[in-house]
Amino acid sequence: MIFFILPTFLLILNCLGLYFFRQWWGPLGAFVSSSIFIIAVIFLLIGALFFQLGTGAVWFVDFGRIFFLFDVIDINLILLSDTLGLTAAILVLTLTLSAQYFGVEYMYREAFVLRLVYLLNFFATSVVFLFFVYDFFLILVVWELIGLFSLLLVNFYSTRVYTVKAAFKTFLFSRFSDFFIFIVFFFFVLILNSTDLSVLFLKIPFFVFFNVYVSGVGFNMLNLLGFFIVIAGGVKAAQFFFHVWLPDAMEAPTPASALIHSSTLVIMGIYLIIRFNVLFEFSYLGNTTLSVLGGLTIAVGAISASFQNDIKKLVAYSTVSQMGYLFCGCGFMAYKEVMFYLAVHAMNKAFLFIMVGYVVHFFTGNTDLRFMGRLYTYSFDLTALLIIISLNLTGLPTTSGFIAKEFLVFQTFKSDYFSLFVRVTWFVSFLLTPVYMLFLNYFVAFRTNQTYVSNATTPNPGLTLFTKDKFNLGTQSLVIAKMTSVLLGLLLLLVLFLGEYALTILLSSNSQLGAITSFSFLNEAPLVSDNLLLSTYSLNTALGLIILTSSETALRFLYLLIY
Repeated sequence: MIFFILPTFLLILNCLGLYFFRQWWGPLGAFVSSSIFIIAVIFLLIGALFFQLGTGAVWFVDFGRIFFLFDVIDINLILLSDTLGLTAAILVLTLTLSAQYFGVEYMYREAFVLRLVYLLNFFATSVVFLFFVYDFFLILVVWELIGLFSLLLVNFYSTRVYTVKAAFKTFLFSRFSDFFIFIVFFFFVLILNSTDLSVLFLKIPFFVFFNVYVSGVGFNMLNLLGFFIVIAGGVKAAQFFFHVWLPDAMEAPTPASALIHSSTLVIMGIYLIIRFNVLFEFSYLGNTTLSVLGGLTIAVGAISASFQNDIKKLVAYSTVSQMGYLFCGCGFMAYKEVMFYLAVHAMNKAFLFIMVGYVVHFFTGNTDLRFMGRLYTYSFDLTALLIIISLNLTGLPTTSGFIAKEFLVFQTFKSDYFSLFVRVTWFVSFLLTPVYMLFLNYFVAFRTNQTYVSNATTPNPGLTLFTKDKFNLGTQSLVIAKMTSVLLGLLLLLVLFLGEYALTILLSSNSQLGAITSFSFLNEAPLVSDNLLLSTYSLNTALGLIILTSSETALRFLYLLIY
């Protein structure tokens, strides 16, 4: 139990210390102290996760009643520790640590880097508490806190007019999401007089035959509640019709974008749907809406990303497209596969944002792909890491990205019309994902008709443990610190070659030994299928690799690699 209670208090203590002693700490001191706290919390949560996997236990902590109003509402401070919350919390804190390291190195000479550090910690702490609270009222409170801190991060450069407009748009879409989740909250309060999720989930099956009539037309109660939860989560997850706020939210600093738009803010909606999975067991309308909305998001995001000239918006629309996979998986009730792909995608997309940040920094703040090129002559390791991340995101066979997508593809092999529609939208994404990732790599690293070279690209020397002469053509510009390059390389190796096995162990069984020996989770989705969709997916990822390695610029890259 101590492995679960202590991390929550450590996170609160970390945030209070950062805020009240921020002037005394300074940017580097705040970074070091918060990193120590986060690392300690990560190890404690890993210990709790291994204990729960070994014993099959779930910790339910009720601190007692915090508000009571006759027979109207009863609110308790309840925390729940299960494998879902622990896995998501470890993922978020790990990416917070990497984004914070990158942020201090990337923005060390800026005046407001200290504000960025404590806002990132406030945001990550709020998200972790969302994973652990088990009372609907507390979920609403934490939901609003996350919206507040995300608004402050998006509006970080508040003197820019476009930044203020982007923050206002993010705020409006957040309020639209809150409207639907408040409807569900008021229903549970007025009908069940409780906000305890354990009580709500026990009573949900009794409302299967309850209908709401509007002008003589009846709507099933659970279908309506499922639909409202889908809309509330769809706005946060940047689904189609509500996705326009995510590209504009790229106005946040690049370290904040790496954290917010890869693993935290956009997965809040996914987590909400998985937490309310009992409701979707009885809501056909909710599952259908999840599948259709996710399919549309996949296709629209991939098509939009293929026509972007701004590198940040290209990555943002790529995130929109990938979130559609998760929504579709929730629609088919494949929650294990969704968590598997969520972890793999979050790690890869966070690293991609960090790489994009270094690219933008190298080109002195320029984000237009048409003014980039020849990065491979100045930063070999940055180019290599960018290619590896791109291949993993496109689903190169044998990588964790391929395995994770294949599990989700296997869940769409149904005979109904909605499944056929979803497969068509996935087919569009499988065709276009290698294309726009190839465009990104070509325009950034290999295009030779550009002679633009950065003059101020040195990161913070206080965080570089080693000095490094870059592989370049006559310049001494330091694009990426050597220690950062080593750390990113190790993390990428973990994601590529160990990620699928580690996540399989976590998600396949409550017994570690049984998961390691049987790999029952892998047996649920065969790796080889004769279905046209899966064959086309594998073919297109292979074609993307062939195009990438056979182009003239890639051959020049191989020439530099050899000589």
